[in-house]
Amino acid sequence: MNEEAESILVVDDEQSITDFVSYSLMKEGFKVDVASNGEAGLEAATRKHYDLFVLDIMLPGMDGYELCRRLRARTSAPVLFLSARDTELDKVVGLEIGGDDYLAKPFGVRELIARVRALLRRGSIDAAADSSILTAAGITLDEDRHIAEGESGPIDLTPREFELLAALMKDAGKVVTREDLLREAWGWEYITETKTVDTHIKRLRDKISAAGFDPGIIETVRGYGYRLRA
Repeated sequence: MNEEAESILVVDDEQSITDFVSYSLMKEGFKVDVASNGEAGLEAATRKHYDLFVLDIMLPGMDGYELCRRLRARTSAPVLFLSARDTELDKVVGLEIGGDDYLAKPFGVRELIARVRALLRRGSIDAAADSSILTAAGITLDEDRHIAEGESGPIDLTPREFELLAALMKDAGKVVTREDLLREAWGWEYITETKTVDTHIKRLRDKISAAGFDPGIIETVRGYGYRLRA
């Protein structure tokens, strides 16, 4: 644990769940706030910095997916989804809109704490990493400043698109599998669906093209993955 305890916001309309989750997290030394719906959760996030969000999907009014979308517009803090629905589609949707992990109800306290610690650890490693400048295919990417640019100007990327580009640039000239891109950009270990990578690669190519770069620098290697031309 850090000297200053990490702050976590739990958003769920079931009091039994919020009581269980908040008690379990506070027992481990985390600071925990609770909201019973999406609107209240978003309001809390505008007033205070949180290191991690635990969101139920089936919330009244604004559901967990929409709340995650809005949180992603203001913070890169990890999001752990909770849901009574444990389907591949639910997990894929969670990935698509910016989630970092997915925990199906019912769950045990040890699994909850393990997932939370893993997400916070990954976030702290990213934050503490030394300044890293990547260059490939005429693009310069500053991981610390979260900026991607080239001679044609800046490239406006979402956090997920930025991570995908970084993963490709780190192995420029080599083929990177969809599974490896999932792990690099999402840190996701609990899902086998890889189509979400294809969707984000298409968006990344569109962003590159709009910024004046050749979208063909990201090559599709059929049946395997993608390669960024060195």
